[in-house]
Amino acid sequence: MAIENPNVPTCPFFENYEKAASDAVLPPGVYTLQDLRAFGKEKGWCPYFLARHMVQFANVVVYSYQYLLDPKVAGIISKEMQRESVVVFDEAHNIDNVCIEALSVSVRSQTLEGATRNLNRMSQEIDRLKATDAGRLRAEYNRLVEGLAQRGNLPIGDTWFANPALPDDILKEAVPGNIRRAEHFLSVLRRLIQYFKGRLQTENVEKEGPVSFVASINAHVGIDQKMLRFCYDRLHSLMLTLEITDTDEFLHIQTICDLATLVGTYTRGFSIIIEPFDERMPHIPDPVLQLCCHDASLAIKPVFERFQSVVITSGTLSPIDLYPRLLNFNPVVSQSFTMSLTRDCICPMVLTRGSDQLPVSTKYDLRSDPGVEKNYGKLLLEMVSVVPDGIVCFFVSYSYMDGIVNSWHESGFLKEIMQHKLVFIETQDVVETTLALDNYRRACDCGRGAVFFSVARGKVAEGIDFDRHYGRLVIMFGVPFQYTLSRILLARLEYLRETFQIKEGDFLTFDALRQAAQCVGRVIRSKADYGMMIFADKRYSRHDKRSKLPGWILSHLRDAHLNLSTDMAVHIAREFLRKMAQPYDKTGAMGKKTLLSQEDLQKTGNGIQEMLF
Repeated sequence: MAIENPNVPTCPFFENYEKAASDAVLPPGVYTLQDLRAFGKEKGWCPYFLARHMVQFANVVVYSYQYLLDPKVAGIISKEMQRESVVVFDEAHNIDNVCIEALSVSVRSQTLEGATRNLNRMSQEIDRLKATDAGRLRAEYNRLVEGLAQRGNLPIGDTWFANPALPDDILKEAVPGNIRRAEHFLSVLRRLIQYFKGRLQTENVEKEGPVSFVASINAHVGIDQKMLRFCYDRLHSLMLTLEITDTDEFLHIQTICDLATLVGTYTRGFSIIIEPFDERMPHIPDPVLQLCCHDASLAIKPVFERFQSVVITSGTLSPIDLYPRLLNFNPVVSQSFTMSLTRDCICPMVLTRGSDQLPVSTKYDLRSDPGVEKNYGKLLLEMVSVVPDGIVCFFVSYSYMDGIVNSWHESGFLKEIMQHKLVFIETQDVVETTLALDNYRRACDCGRGAVFFSVARGKVAEGIDFDRHYGRLVIMFGVPFQYTLSRILLARLEYLRETFQIKEGDFLTFDALRQAAQCVGRVIRSKADYGMMIFADKRYSRHDKRSKLPGWILSHLRDAHLNLSTDMAVHIAREFLRKMAQPYDKTGAMGKKTLLSQEDLQKTGNGIQEMLF
């Protein structure tokens, strides 16, 4: 198009990359995104396409799970990977949730309005093409008649995602006759959007399986399962024919076709849930139609089949035997390792009651108890007066954190805490949270000390390290269970029970404890580091809860630290900090090495080579 018409705008970086052809390669080295951008600017090449090209030559590629698990993206980015590649999923404690999100779709009223605008624009493009170049539409029709729009024969554009269904589940046959013509296909999509609009007008929560949902679509608007399965590929073909490049504006119609293709492809492991409002805000109408995937094994199955070595690892992968059941595979090796430390630099404690001996917990019947809020406040107040530098506090939800901070403010606890350390709070706004984190670090660096209030399952709990003086203590206020009245969660629990015989209570406890372990694990990031962890909830003293914590935490959790009150916890904290302040030999007592020198690494490497050869 640009060759025929010089007025069409082009990207000089992409054009230069195309001209360089096989010469467009990266010199040997390690490249971050910033390095790629700098190199691209220097050479005048597009760093994105250069990186895509170099993936097949690289020894190590570090990228997000979605590039391998989400079929829409994996079909573009990861298709060049060799079967012999070793795939390592690091920090994989939430891998089941990533797999489920990759195959789930939500549709709201705004999505349907946007999709209608997209269809009007495409209709105009078709009319324009009919007037100027009808041959292109005719060629596309002929290609579809001959059945050439199968997987692999349609070029996957660089601005266009691949099919949302998994590779083995895509139909290898011709597109149905009644959606081959562009106008007919748009008419089918209009009818489908009208059907979704009707379903969103419900006043009650509705839940059904894919089979009955497809039967309902067929009965009301005459669109059968096969037409639904081809929606995404047919849309892809039409967009290529119309040469629409601003694909970002067409995300709404892509979402509709995503949902149609998935619901037409899969009959098990999914539910359609229609909610007229969010249960936590029942007075605000916000209808949503959700296609929810419940089976994490669907998305990861192609990865296991395609690569001969797949490693799933994390510091909080516990209990390790539940993951093979969730992901439906038989591990060749399943191993849990303890930490090799030169000193007891981790001090986990379970606090079950306050200094007034009243139990503390975030159980629904106890969480709003003024006594519990007061005891939590006293615990933090005592700790800020004893522990130096940074303290991180995790709460079970944003609403609970807001409530307890307001309560502490009214009772004067917050003012007393701020006499010892500054207080910073994570919010749902990314910019605000980033600023709060930056100031928290500055307060720790200058010796003033700080407390950071955060939320389990939030951005800070997953990705921010509080190493060294940034985190000498983590307090986990309560057990971070999911919102158990969520319709999506209830549907998933039902599926796990029926399919994998995993009890609801077992899964909920496992999920809450992995989040708690992820939160407290922020405090210790190296062997020379040290820190304390306080699990402030009486439920952690129960064996069925505590046993699901990772082995490296349990190995340091003494029996004497299982049922503490606030004053006992303060005493233990004083003793621990005094002990950590003493100088110590990093090589370890009795010559036991846990930190390897350069010479040690070379010796180890030579030993491995001798074993191999």
